[in-house]
Amino acid sequence: MNMPWVRICRYEELLPERPVAALIAGRQVAVVRLADGSVHAVDNRDPFSQAQVLARGIVGNRGDVAILVSPMHKQAFDLHSGRCLDDARVQLPVHDVRVRSGWVEIAVRSAAAALPYPVSA
Repeated sequence: MNMPWVRICRYEELLPERPVAALIAGRQVAVVRLADGSVHAVDNRDPFSQAQVLARGIVGNRGDVAILVSPMHKQAFDLHSGRCLDDARVQLPVHDVRVRSGWVEIAVRSAAAALPYPVSA
């Protein structure tokens, strides 16, 4: 189940490949606009260090996969699926994102619907 859509910021305020953090109903979310213009949102919590730091991570690619690299221990996470490319047992919750009338809006998955840390292999 998803929460209602929440406006985060104007689309043009998101700089490409510069993640930002948003607080939605007490949950920290890392929001990333890619160079292709798409916008993605994952939990901001690094599942390895438990720190709320992914919005300070590095955006890049591994092959065809858009990734967000944790600034703590450098694990790479697929921005589309949340899957950790360095440890298949771990996956970030991914949240729905849309752009409407120039505003970035996010629907955060409820705690019950969010993927656990770690996922079973």
